[in-house]
Amino acid sequence: MYRFSIENENWILRFTPNTVLEDGSKEAVVKSILQLGNVLPTFSHGESFVIMVKKIGLIVFNVEKIPSLILTVSNIIEKENWYIQTDSKIKKYFM
Repeated sequence: MYRFSIENENWILRFTPNTVLEDGSKEAVVKSILQLGNVLPTFSHGESFVIMVKKIGLIVFNVEKIPSLILTVSNIIEKENWYIQTDSKIKKYFM
C-alpha cells in the first residue's frame, strides 16, 4: 500500500491479492500515477481506467472516492496476453 497526494488530495494506492509485483515494478506504477497529475481527481467513484507501462504491461485501476480516495490496481495484463479484433478475427496484438 502506498500513500500519495495530488492537488491537496491524499490518495491510497493498493494492490489486489492476485496482483504480484516486485518492488521496482510497484514503484513504476506509482510513478505512472503521479504523471497523471490533475487528471486523476477527474475520475468518478466506481470508474476504471488503464495505463500501459512498457516494463509491466496494461495496468487496470479502479477508483473509489467513498469513504476515502483509494486507487486499486485490480489487474496487470502482460502484453503477451493482449488481443485485438479486426473485422471478424481476433489476433494477438503483439506478435
